[in-house]
Amino acid sequence: MTAAAKSPIVPASIAGFGVKLMMRARTVGVVTAAALGLLPAAPLVAAAAGKLAPAEIQSTFFNGQPFIAATPSNIRFKMTFNADGKMIRVPIGTGSRSQGTWKLSKEGFCTTWKGAKETCFTVAGAGENKWSVLRGSTIMATWSK
Repeated sequence: MTAAAKSPIVPASIAGFGVKLMMRARTVGVVTAAALGLLPAAPLVAAAAGKLAPAEIQSTFFNGQPFIAATPSNIRFKMTFNADGKMIRVPIGTGSRSQGTWKLSKEGFCTTWKGAKETCFTVAGAGENKWSVLRGSTIMATWSK
């Protein structure tokens, strides 16, 4: 029960009506703003979806355009995932240069770096132009553009 419904000033019979009316007005305002192009579309999709679908990961990151990856210990790399399934990482500061291959999976994507076993990940929105790369529920890196 809402605080308004328990209030001695607002009768219980109309307290719920006001809350519903305010929620409906807010929803209409957001939908109207989105329809008019006043809100950016990408954050709405990311906020609604959370986790990116494999096709979204591919179109956003695996297109030959470099982006930045940072580990939780702040080791940074310039990453480039090409459409042909090859990838390269170049350290920004410390770290080692490496290359490997990538493929989409049912839930996200998998990578195989030279000399390492295949590891699979999911990607979730983490703010404006930032995404968390997760193995299970553990954040392995943050990608940014």
